[in-house]
Amino acid sequence: MLQFILLQAQAPQASGSTLMWVVFIALTVISMIVSKNVERKFKKYEGIRTEGGMTGREVAERMLADHDIHNVQIQMVQGTLTDHYNPVNLTLNLSPAVYNGTSVAAAAVAAHECGHAVQHAVGYSWLGLRTALVPIVNFSSKFVSWILLAGLLLVRIFPGLLLVGIGLFAMSTLFSVVTLPVEINASSRALKWIRQREITSRDTHRYAESALRSAAYTYVMAALTSLATLAYYVMIYLNRR
Repeated sequence: MLQFILLQAQAPQASGSTLMWVVFIALTVISMIVSKNVERKFKKYEGIRTEGGMTGREVAERMLADHDIHNVQIQMVQGTLTDHYNPVNLTLNLSPAVYNGTSVAAAAVAAHECGHAVQHAVGYSWLGLRTALVPIVNFSSKFVSWILLAGLLLVRIFPGLLLVGIGLFAMSTLFSVVTLPVEINASSRALKWIRQREITSRDTHRYAESALRSAAYTYVMAALTSLATLAYYVMIYLNRR
């Protein structure tokens, strides 16, 4: 948050800054709309049951078994839309609404997270790259805000500091971009499997597709926002004189 305050202070001094801020505002508004749309759709589809009434946990168990994956532990974690697969400790973490839910939304989310487990099992390269970036991003996130702040303040007398901050922020941007094919591929695997296994019917399958497509848009917006922010930092660095 602090670096964006500094960005605003720098804006009048950077060429094209007005356009960049228009882009930032537009991306922020679109991101909010996308996020609200995801919440709305998942809430709506939570009222539509799957054909066999399987819970998210049961869907996950069946999909993992179908792909001959037996070393992944399925567990429930608190929160809403907190579902995720952890390739480090081989856990499939499902929120209560998904773990216990029998809706199309629960089945879609559970299958999507299993899609990541399948990616891990088959050695999907994009997942491997994203996993490798995690410790780098975790490290850079501890310092990047302060380095960028200092770099923006001292951009004319010590431009190298801002360049270091840009390099660290670029790691987060790369992570956001790499995440896109990982998430899209996981959804593709999930939708193909739930259709083949008739977890959803011809009528309800479109709801699963809609839910996962809406969720994918959040990753698209995150990547675009990160790219725009990175471009703005670079613009300030290039116009430091």
